[in-house]
Amino acid sequence: MQQNHHQNLVGFIWNIANKLRGPYRPPQYRRVMLPMIVLRRFDLVLAENQKKVLAEKERLEARGITGPALEKALSRIATSGRKQELFNTSGFTFDKLLADPPNIAGNMIAYIQGFSPRARDIFDKFDFEAEIAKLDEANRLFLILKEFCSNEIDLSPKTLGNLQMGYLFEELVRKFNEQANEEAGDHFTPREVIRLMVQLLFTDEEGIFAPGIYRSIYDPTAGTGGMLSEAEKYICGDGIHEGLNPDAHIELFGQEYNPESYAICCSDLLIKDEPIDNLIYGDTLGVKDAKNKNSGFVPYDGHQEKKFHYMLSNPPFGVEWKPEEDFVREEYSAQGFSGRFGAGLPSIDDGSLLFLQHMISKMHKPPVIVDGINAGGDGSKIAVVFNGSPLFSGDASSPTSKARESNIRRWIIENDLLDAIVALPDQMFYNTGIYTYVWIVSNRKPEHRRGKVQLIDGTRHYKKMDKSLGNKRNELAEEHIRELVRLYAEHQHEATSAAPVHTKGSSRPTGTETRTVSKIFDNHEFGYLKITVERPLRLNFQASPQRVARLDEQRAFANLATSKKRKDQAAYQAEIEAGKQTQAAIKDLLGGLDGKILYQNRDEFEGVLNKALKKADLKVGAPVKKAILAALSERDSQADICRDKKGNPEPDPELRDTENVTLPNDISLPLPLKYDNETGHDKLLALVKDHCEAYLAAEVLPHVPDAWIDHSKTKVGYEIPLNRHFYVYEPPRPLEEIAGEISQLEKEIIGMLAEVV
Repeated sequence: MQQNHHQNLVGFIWNIANKLRGPYRPPQYRRVMLPMIVLRRFDLVLAENQKKVLAEKERLEARGITGPALEKALSRIATSGRKQELFNTSGFTFDKLLADPPNIAGNMIAYIQGFSPRARDIFDKFDFEAEIAKLDEANRLFLILKEFCSNEIDLSPKTLGNLQMGYLFEELVRKFNEQANEEAGDHFTPREVIRLMVQLLFTDEEGIFAPGIYRSIYDPTAGTGGMLSEAEKYICGDGIHEGLNPDAHIELFGQEYNPESYAICCSDLLIKDEPIDNLIYGDTLGVKDAKNKNSGFVPYDGHQEKKFHYMLSNPPFGVEWKPEEDFVREEYSAQGFSGRFGAGLPSIDDGSLLFLQHMISKMHKPPVIVDGINAGGDGSKIAVVFNGSPLFSGDASSPTSKARESNIRRWIIENDLLDAIVALPDQMFYNTGIYTYVWIVSNRKPEHRRGKVQLIDGTRHYKKMDKSLGNKRNELAEEHIRELVRLYAEHQHEATSAAPVHTKGSSRPTGTETRTVSKIFDNHEFGYLKITVERPLRLNFQASPQRVARLDEQRAFANLATSKKRKDQAAYQAEIEAGKQTQAAIKDLLGGLDGKILYQNRDEFEGVLNKALKKADLKVGAPVKKAILAALSERDSQADICRDKKGNPEPDPELRDTENVTLPNDISLPLPLKYDNETGHDKLLALVKDHCEAYLAAEVLPHVPDAWIDHSKTKVGYEIPLNRHFYVYEPPRPLEEIAGEISQLEKEIIGMLAEVV
């Protein structure tokens, strides 16, 4: 198919869509146009053998043949050379529908019901019957059908092959989704971002060039199928551009929970005569006790036990996984690393890292080369686009922490799965203006990439769009994609690139600036030790009236005048009264101490207090005694250190601090600390204790010489501070320049005010 013919068809169909204006707003056009395009294509594909299909149906049913056997037989007759099942037994065509205008709506529904099961399911997912009724009521149904029968639009297989028609459909999906930009971000990734992801995915993949090679490609959040289609196009070609290896055998797999997106993806595959059984309608993460059991909805991973060579995904940004929580937590608790989420569960408000763990669980075993022979597996490679949250959210996890993003990053990096991260410009997506990041994850890294992670700053590689689409104001041109792929392929530390300079308010670049945009790090450089730095507790004590009055604020003291004997009113009152008397006795005793004396040693004051209690024959429990000491004490930097029974200094919780310390340079990964953050903690300390003490001596003790580390609280964290690594300090402009601009603005404001007056 020639490029100009392709664009002419796109333009003509777009003009048909404009006839929907009135009953539909432009963002709603796709509800009609996409299923209509699919329906017209199927109509033309089946037109030649329609009579044969009807005759064969009648003959086979007379012999008692029904069900799958009948469907397979009809499909073989309906089209020649097609691999995927497609037929229609209604007896209708577009021409016959137009010949009976008064009954066009009912006949069209009967026409759709006559399709083979998988084709019929597509229109059910589109909910197209509702649109037919709406079109008919608005007197648009006959008009739209008639336009699709125009001589100016030929979607027949004689004019457009299956692959060409598929890419025409993709282009129309993109245009209609862009029109619906206020909601398209849920299931639509800008095509240039997909092209970048695909090219990064297949860089350094020499095996893809082998003649007749088989490779599987999977998208767990398939949406309309753009990533799967673009990956296939990049390898096999599209009739316009030659692919990497047209002889490769590519099989596509996916899962999608949005019915319309699923219908679009299935339509694309069926139009191209590619298998659609590999595309599952359902929730990839899983939903426990799912209520949506109609239309073949699968409330769990629809490709269990399957492994894939390549995977791409754009999980929803910052979307909570509350609907899937029960299913996911149950799998995590029951299966651990035998399931998909062994490294931990992220916070409930963002499930991005759940999808990445899910994809990692789908990896083939990595290659293991022994004597030049692969004794392992094929390995796998992943490209996934995230927002900034998975880079740094979640602190170094404690054993009881529910948010384990840091733990998930640690598991990925320590197992040498993270290959590279490419930072994209902001305002690239239709429903958000945030910065996004493409992660490349692989268990078959080339030798020179093993044990390392490459960070690429592509935030300045873009061009301004002539017309914004929702929040999308920037896009990647082909030269930007080539440059980012080059940086990834060359894998150079401190590599530079000439990025465009975009001055605020200008729609075009005002120049270029060469900056460092690629850095290589060892895996351990993303890890850190979160140490707890303690300082000694120093208290003074005084039995002054003001401090004695604070006793009432202490829970243990206040609880003396309470009772749990609620069933026996007399006993209840007696116990409360006895408690009040004890409270009064304690206050009297403390009032008898010399309230002017300030004790700066806790043991000394406890001795005085114990002597007074013994003299008054007043026995108090440990909680009450602790309450007395708390009420009568105040922090005092000049007081003696409070010590425990073993003579060790007690820490002051108010002076407690934490410090993040880089991992030692010579440490081996993975760390001996398991992902529950408890098992192997003693082994971890044996490796890092001296390193932490050296940090304390160099960075802390010169300022607070009485500090120490509580090593029992040391935790491990991982983060990827990409922005920090590429930060370039820009000095403020000279004051004279700023003052000049202010002066000029003042003159302009005065001038405008003069015009108003």
